[in-house]
Amino acid sequence: MGREFIDLFDHWADHYELTVRGQDEEYSEVFQGYDAILEAVAERSYGTILEFGAGTGNLTEKLLRQSSTVYAVEPSAGMRAQFEKRGLNAVLLDGDFQQFPTIPVKLDTIVSTYAFHHLTDEEKERAIAFYSTLLGESGQIIFADTSFENEEARKQTELAAEQAGYTNLLKDLQSEYYSTLDLLERICKAHGLSVVFRQLNRYVWLMHATKETV
Repeated sequence: MGREFIDLFDHWADHYELTVRGQDEEYSEVFQGYDAILEAVAERSYGTILEFGAGTGNLTEKLLRQSSTVYAVEPSAGMRAQFEKRGLNAVLLDGDFQQFPTIPVKLDTIVSTYAFHHLTDEEKERAIAFYSTLLGESGQIIFADTSFENEEARKQTELAAEQAGYTNLLKDLQSEYYSTLDLLERICKAHGLSVVFRQLNRYVWLMHATKETV
């Protein structure tokens, strides 16, 4: 993720679980069905898995039920400290979407939840281009994140947040780098990945991109 957000996540680490479990009304719809969203990513994952934005390890724990080899990348020291308390049998790495230690093997699955929007559109394209070179044959990328079906959907979502008086959520929607599905599809196809999308709640879409075989 973008390094400019690390201080935010260090501060959020101690009460992150309360937010994702719906205790913050302003963000309750963003995290609606949180466990099911993580399961949707985990159940499609297999083999050697690389996870970006591992946070406190909620997705990692589910991934370890699918695979014994999970590399979990997290840039926030506060989040890594919470992750380590869980004693998960994953390789925890200090890094982000763009800069992370070299993984010594080809990857089968690259995953992330609630994090890819921390990259600009240009950074997303560079990241996907690089990830496509890390994947083995039939490798896949599975991301679940706030996204918009199109620009009209973006406007309607922002308007709903404004009308509800959710000023913090509206600020996030307008200042962070949330993508439209057509942009994500274009990026994936440009780098040899076929992609399908599935809406998981009002905000979150699952992106499942698979390396195309020649």
